Amino acid sequence: MFKSIFTIARFTFYEAVRNHLFILAVIGLICFFGLTEFVGELAITESRQLQATLIGSGLRVFAVLTVSLFVIASMVREFNDKGFESLLSLPMPRHNYFFGKLAGFLLLGLTVSVLTGGLLLVYCEAHVVMIWTISLFCELALVIAMSVFCLLTFNNITLAYVVVIAFYFLSRTMSAIQLISGSPILQSGEPSQAFMQFMINVIAYVLPDMHGFTQGRWLAYGAEWGVLVPVLGQSAVYLSLLVSAGLFDLYRKEL
Repeated sequence: MFKSIFTIARFTFYEAVRNHLFILAVIGLICFFGLTEFVGELAITESRQLQATLIGSGLRVFAVLTVSLFVIASMVREFNDKGFESLLSLPMPRHNYFFGKLAGFLLLGLTVSVLTGGLLLVYCEAHVVMIWTISLFCELALVIAMSVFCLLTFNNITLAYVVVIAFYFLSRTMSAIQLISGSPILQSGEPSQAFMQFMINVIAYVLPDMHGFTQGRWLAYGAEWGVLVPVLGQSAVYLSLLVSAGLFDLYRKEL
């Protein structure tokens, strides 16, 4: 069982290496580093904090967009090349395939997180970078699991990518949307307003609160290990839900 999972995970990770994904990641790191140094020269005060926040925010979005696109494109290519059917036709449980692919993608997410954290050591203390890197990996893990689930459900690269990005940005901004919707200025007393606020609260309840993940202020002003408790807790819950949903879709597919 574990041998087949390990083999699938290894070849999934090797695919990222062969497709030069890490070269793209390094190029992105260099570009963000150059931009950050340029902005730091323009800043009058707190240039180091500004640089840390800017590069952290930019690299987080870059990592999420790059990894999610690779995950979806990789699985679509496997579907089109009939590799998916070939693997499932072998005498092994379907969950071995699922966990093998997921493990390979999570290893990819871990590598990207470590590369990103390594660059941040230029601007921040080591323990703050470790906290930020762990949080980024949790964020990428949720995006990876959502990408696999959406691809198995929709089997369409465009639709799956749009849903994943919508899931991510809604999860990151839902706290701000709730604050805006609850503003006294917008309280008109109309039933439509109350319904909209109710729906926003329902969506916020369903989505993970990624606003608390990988925050830029950690890099600017420091952070303690306790900030990871809600991050790890939410990651465990939502990762379990997404994995369960992905396995359900995988088992209902017919060859």
